[in-house]
Amino acid sequence: MTTLNDRPVGAPERTIGQLVADATKDLGELIRYEIALAKAELTTSAKNGAMGGALFAVAGVFGFVAFVFLGVTVAYALHEGAGWPVWLSFLVVAAAMLIVAGIAAAVGLGRVKQVRAPERAIRTSKESVASLKAAATGKPAPKTITVGSGSTAARSIGH
Repeated sequence: MTTLNDRPVGAPERTIGQLVADATKDLGELIRYEIALAKAELTTSAKNGAMGGALFAVAGVFGFVAFVFLGVTVAYALHEGAGWPVWLSFLVVAAAMLIVAGIAAAVGLGRVKQVRAPERAIRTSKESVASLKAAATGKPAPKTITVGSGSTAARSIGH
């Protein structure tokens, strides 16, 4: 036969040391879960940041090559000019490369702006701290309600 807290009738009370050991073990496990959540969120953000950085690198390479073409264009422009001279051809190519570089930079900037903080990990960490503080003071912990599916908006409700 067991009681409400699943302790056999007549079983000895748990000692403070046992309770502290259990609380320490649970706190360590909670911290490990919080770190795992933060890693998962940061992995997604890191991938977006890496893609944005790669596109910025592409923009830099195209910009550099365009700069070289502009230099060659000036040299040929001083040298010849008949019909569509060579310099005009180089100028058109350089302008096209600058357009490509601008598009890559714009797309890269858009990807870098998608990098976000690990919002769920921050929110659950704050909730954990609030619960621990509440448990330490004997007051009930505020409840957090998430609004909408996937929304990061949360509201704290005190008791």
